[in-house]
Amino acid sequence: MPALSSRLAEVKVSASVVMGMKARELAAQGIKVIALNSGEPDFPTPDHAIEAAHQAALSGDTKYPPQGGTPAFKAAIRRKFKRDNNLDFADDEILVTNGGKQAIYNALMASIDPGDEVVIPAPYWISYADMAKVAGAVPVTVNCPQNNGFKLRPEDLEAAITPRTKWVMLNFPNNPTGAACSREEMKAIAEVLLRHPHVWVMTDDMYEHLVYDGFEFCTIAEVEPRLKDRTLTVNGASKTYAMTGWRIGFCGGPKELIKGMFNMQGQATSGVSTIGQAAAAAALDGPQELVHERAAEYRIRRDFVVEELNKAPGIVCHKPEGAFYVFPNMSGCLGKTTRGGKRIDSDADFALALLEEAHVSVVQGSAYGMSPYFRISYATSMDELREAMARIQEFCRGLS
Repeated sequence: MPALSSRLAEVKVSASVVMGMKARELAAQGIKVIALNSGEPDFPTPDHAIEAAHQAALSGDTKYPPQGGTPAFKAAIRRKFKRDNNLDFADDEILVTNGGKQAIYNALMASIDPGDEVVIPAPYWISYADMAKVAGAVPVTVNCPQNNGFKLRPEDLEAAITPRTKWVMLNFPNNPTGAACSREEMKAIAEVLLRHPHVWVMTDDMYEHLVYDGFEFCTIAEVEPRLKDRTLTVNGASKTYAMTGWRIGFCGGPKELIKGMFNMQGQATSGVSTIGQAAAAAALDGPQELVHERAAEYRIRRDFVVEELNKAPGIVCHKPEGAFYVFPNMSGCLGKTTRGGKRIDSDADFALALLEEAHVSVVQGSAYGMSPYFRISYATSMDELREAMARIQEFCRGLS
């Protein structure tokens, strides 16, 4: 049998996907598993977005789409960037992609040469480092410790940038920690980036509307306009509008970069579903009250989960500013043994034992570049969260 490409040697299947598969295997055996491993809103897609898709299909808007996005959706994206982020983009500075993930992949594939470095603050979304590797780059992780709220310190960013650095990737509010940067903190990061004009800046703003307690979101090209001509601002409909399955992402950035990404997309997937674009345009342009209502519900869930996790022996949970994740420290559980006889020597051991013995699915922090932690998504019902927290507490009480 012919061999697979060597580029896959260091690329692993996402840990959240693996935990989801294990959870489904247990569920198939009739076991009630509470899955907190997936970063997917449990709310439905807004009715007006679904209706827009329906009308697009009925009207015959079902042909091959323009490769870079439909004019109507691009116009909606331009309005969104202006309204929410005070950013002006021309049509040829916008690209519509199959989910936000493809925008990131396109950008890396269109710009990376072998040996280039991509600076990634850790903890980080699992796919960042693997996509950089596939593109031929060397991921350079920068630790963002809990004692700094899991935020990027300017001095650490400065130390990580070298002449080989091609990209610095930002994701605040962050997956997996929920950490978000204030305007002052983002300005300090921008000051570092201004000193390195050879570096592209990519900001994944997928969770921008999921911030709590009066926190105000900001994005780096808004905070520092001098960086706009080398910043790619990535977003999408998945998290804000509960449209994960529609696979609609978009980005705004410098014309030449977008042109290269357009070319790369043409070799991979070409354009994006016309019906999905119609739905996403309606979501962006439609009433936004639902977004705020759902964010308020997520805040209630966050507060509950943080409080209950801090009652579990051996676990300490930081309260984040945004997204729908928490990233608890489980160092107090290390070196102990479960009631089922399994020794906990790592966060991976903890996550697997929690699934097998308490039937709660989480993801180990090592998958996100930081141990000993684990990620919980609270994008599920309060009933599920109550049961999950009770199971986690009981599991931790059983460690000896």
